[in-house]
This record gives sequence, structure tokens and C-alpha cells, in this order.
Amino acid sequence: MYDLMIETRFSSAHQLRGYKGKCEALHGHNWKVQVYVTAEKLNEIDLAMDFHEIKTYAEEVVNQLDHGFLNEIFPFTEINPSSENIAKWIYDSLKKKIESENVQLSAVTIWESGTASATYYED
Repeated sequence: MYDLMIETRFSSAHQLRGYKGKCEALHGHNWKVQVYVTAEKLNEIDLAMDFHEIKTYAEEVVNQLDHGFLNEIFPFTEINPSSENIAKWIYDSLKKKIESENVQLSAVTIWESGTASATYYED
């Protein structure tokens, strides 16, 4: 098996609904996103998947959030824009773009700070 990972970033603001503490107030993050892909074999030119292709797909997804107020962007108008929900939304959005016969999206990790992250993956 081969595991690949790319990183990208975006900036946005959010408020956690129902949270009792500082994070219920409007605040922002410079998010780091790590996208993990797994492949069983290499293609005809000995790549699992082109890093540039993975990063392009990831940037297409996170650009929808960049410099936005997450609480006003669907589906975060209906669900809390927590790190956990953002990681799952990015995963679900990327899965449609990345997966093929040989390549599987394995996980998305989103960092809201240098010391706090959430990862989403399917069993």
C-alpha cells in the first residue's frame, strides 16, 4: 500500500452555536488541511496519484470556505462549524473527486491551531 498526503490552507471565521465559552463569539482561524490518499498499486508511470492533482482538488473544496464566515456557508448554516464537521465536509466533498479504482481517500485532518486538530475517516 502507498499513502500520500498533501497540505493546503484557508482562513475563515466561525461561531460555535450552543457552546458556553470563548468560542461562541465570532473568531477566526488560519486552518491547515491535510488530505490522505491510499493506493494499492502504482500507475503506468509509477505514481499512486499526482500530488498536484490531489492538491488541486483540495484547493477547489477549501476555496469555498476561504475568507468566509462559515456559519453562513451551507451546510454550516444547519450544523455547527466545528473542526470535526469541517473535516467531514471536506472529506465528503473530496471523496467524489479523488476516488478511483486504485486510489481511495483515507482521511482528512484539519488543524485550527498548531496544537489542535480533528481527523475524519470512514471505517
